[in-house]
Amino acid sequence: MGAWVDSLNHWLTSQLWIWQEQLEAMPWQALEEAVSLFVFYYPLIMAYIWMIGGSLYFFRKEWRNPAILSATPELPDYPPVSILIPCYNEGENIRETISHLLHQNYPNYEIIAINDGSKDNTLAILQELAAQHPQVRVVNLASNQGKAVGLRTAALLANSEYLVCIDGDALLADNAVAWMLRHFLSNPKVGAVTGNPRIRNRSTLLGKIQVGEFSAIVGMIKRAQRSYGRIFTISGVIAAFRKSALHEVGYWSPDMITEDIDISWKLQLAGWQIPFETQALCWVLMPETLNGLWRQRSRWAQGGVEVLMRYFSSLFNRRALPMWPLYLECCISLLWSLTVLLLILLAPLHVWLDNPQAMLGDLSPSWTSMLLSLTCLLQFAVSLSIDARYEQQSGGRYYYWIIWYPIVYWLINIGTAVNGFIKAVRKKRGQRAVWVTLDRGLKDHAKTHHQ
Repeated sequence: MGAWVDSLNHWLTSQLWIWQEQLEAMPWQALEEAVSLFVFYYPLIMAYIWMIGGSLYFFRKEWRNPAILSATPELPDYPPVSILIPCYNEGENIRETISHLLHQNYPNYEIIAINDGSKDNTLAILQELAAQHPQVRVVNLASNQGKAVGLRTAALLANSEYLVCIDGDALLADNAVAWMLRHFLSNPKVGAVTGNPRIRNRSTLLGKIQVGEFSAIVGMIKRAQRSYGRIFTISGVIAAFRKSALHEVGYWSPDMITEDIDISWKLQLAGWQIPFETQALCWVLMPETLNGLWRQRSRWAQGGVEVLMRYFSSLFNRRALPMWPLYLECCISLLWSLTVLLLILLAPLHVWLDNPQAMLGDLSPSWTSMLLSLTCLLQFAVSLSIDARYEQQSGGRYYYWIIWYPIVYWLINIGTAVNGFIKAVRKKRGQRAVWVTLDRGLKDHAKTHHQ
């Protein structure tokens, strides 16, 4: 028995030595360096890609046409337009939303408000407004069916070929419909137009950062994506559609948690174009709590992963070739978030194994961190200077607040990207995406900022 135990002990010891030699022989240092380069260079390179593309779009589309936000473009024709407003528990906002719509500088439009099983007084307010204004029609769904079903129901009941869709808390600029319609009338290949959302609530730190984010990040990326060919998603809060294009692709998908991302890919994979209309302004409410922000960004991330999973097989045809850069960039972005999160989780182990003094040295400013910081500030400066023309108040006043974006939002977006990925993978195919109560900001701070 003792000899058998000694033999087993000798064998285990030899195996441990073999494993240790193999681990030491592996190029861990090279792998660690490659990971570090990826984590550093990916956001750096993408920042310059977005800046170059956004600047090209600005000089091609906006430079010679200064924003005249009070003007309405002249159109060769003014066809009927249906404005669709899906509502779920919008009793506090819907009256203001519709009152703004009634002042549209467009001669021929109707308003279709969809009450999707609201539990508050939304339906009563809508019925009251419909009785006062003949332009307003109300569609009542008895139970919560989800935004996609609400939009599809209203689209099928609409009397128009052109549909403008906004959220129940959005305030649409008076000339937005005309600005979006001009794309449909000038190009029969346009299937949808994405508008230019602005942030209404900007009194808290999160609100102010989001004002800068929608200019420096969202607006810049949309411009760049249009310069390079296709956009990842329309703005779900303000977009216009050609009804025949929607009919061709089967309208919105009721089982996709972000119907705006899904319909964008459906239309573009079918060959339809989606331009970005910067003059189509729409003021919206955004979350102003960390919990609300986490839920919103997790939903966005989950919707993006759902689209990547569903339409992968559709990319293998000639018409889908322009969508490949978007698809690859999204995959790399998700991989970057997973990598950064893994490094954060492994950081305590790294501190424990390494020399603490060496770790303190790593925390000191280096040329890489300085370059990344300067690039962030340059991106914010370029994008805010482009986007300032669409702000009633100078976009420069939010430059101070946007410098906090990498500290607050990068960490949140990394976490929500991973959380959204897990939810998308675990979600059952065909599961209905229904409304949830969203954080619309602090009520006392939800001041209207519009022209």
